[in-house]
Amino acid sequence: MNQKSPPYSQAVKAFVEFLAVEKGLSENTVISYSQDLKKFFVFLKEEKIDYLKTKEQDITKFIHKQSRLGLSPRSISRAISSIRTFYRFLVLDNDIKKSPVENINSPKAWFSLPKVLKISEIERLLDQPDESKSHGIRDKSMMELIYATGLRVSELINLKLDAPNLEDGFLVCKGKGGKERVVPIGGSAVLALKKYLEFSRPRFLKENSEFLYITQQGKPFTRQGFWKLLKGYAQKAGLEKKVSPHTLRHSFATHLLERGADLRSVQSMLGHSQITTTQIYTHVSRKRIKEVYDRCHPRS
Repeated sequence: MNQKSPPYSQAVKAFVEFLAVEKGLSENTVISYSQDLKKFFVFLKEEKIDYLKTKEQDITKFIHKQSRLGLSPRSISRAISSIRTFYRFLVLDNDIKKSPVENINSPKAWFSLPKVLKISEIERLLDQPDESKSHGIRDKSMMELIYATGLRVSELINLKLDAPNLEDGFLVCKGKGGKERVVPIGGSAVLALKKYLEFSRPRFLKENSEFLYITQQGKPFTRQGFWKLLKGYAQKAGLEKKVSPHTLRHSFATHLLERGADLRSVQSMLGHSQITTTQIYTHVSRKRIKEVYDRCHPRS
């Protein structure tokens, strides 16, 4: 492999963290994806291919090899999904410019209804931080902001100090592929952010930092750090559902659509390049409407 490429173990470790924290996938699913990637990297090593320079024909060759070894169609589909998601992650982290997997077809294993929290559950969650403490003020602000804007966790932790415009109520976010988008910030999030900037951030600051959110040690947050923080508050709130940063992103989109937002506006706020990606949330809304109907209509 090219020595300039980060070790594959380092790349996989970052990817596994991304799956658990940002995608909110279960432990078993993360393990399965890791196993698929392990097989793929063994193949790349045998073929002396740099994982950052892999081409579509290399992945096709790997798939054909797995088929000849007797891997079931379902397992092959999952392997394709694992590799596709890995390369999308590399694009997201700006390690590569374009994924070599996008034109390789497989069943839509990713098309499943995302888990969302009810508005009452969101409110319970946001009420948990102790705002008499500096870290509680910061934690409240982070959770308010991610729910108010639908940011990906990687976008949240990488926000710079000049990203929010609190007077006009919006922030400029740099998303996938370095694309910038403007996202509105609701009143509750603005108030929480102002409180953090006034009372908490100055106390955490050890030296100048360009990052908006910092730890008590004055360091930037990691995906895993915010996920652990959120998980702790979800448990404190007594929420039975598994809560990840992506759960708040899903909830943001679903609640907007349930209250009449149009799909194009939600697409823009989420930073989706394709409207089809955003359309999954219409299925969530329809499912919820059907649940209400079945529960409430006397002849359902």
